[in-house]
Amino acid sequence: MTTNVIRSKNAPQRAGLTHEEIWDGPDQGLIMSWEVGRARAMTYPELAQQCLSGQLPILGWKGGVSRALKKREKFGSLKYLAQWQGLRGEDLNIDCSKEHTLTCTNTGMAVTFTSDKAKYVNQSTENDSD
Repeated sequence: MTTNVIRSKNAPQRAGLTHEEIWDGPDQGLIMSWEVGRARAMTYPELAQQCLSGQLPILGWKGGVSRALKKREKFGSLKYLAQWQGLRGEDLNIDCSKEHTLTCTNTGMAVTFTSDKAKYVNQSTENDSD
């Protein structure tokens, strides 16, 4: 994976890419996740507003929170962070060599976004008791 994935909010939506180019390329799908966020912001302005207010709503990738859990922190995917940046209308700017922590303004949950899938794949879900 490329260490820094950066794309301007003024860049046009990419077209004509294969599945492999999108998800297995150097950015590992971060640009596509961000582009999906940009498109969803147009279709779901209320979702975009939640993101702009610092909330971490449930999206298609691990990282969103709908309520506070007993354990006040969890891990999420960098793809979530990319989509969230797109929903906010921001440039895509993720350093994949670092973990990025955001705290949801709605639930107070701290989510650390990481490229280490082992940290978020098998963690407790919101449906678990803890």
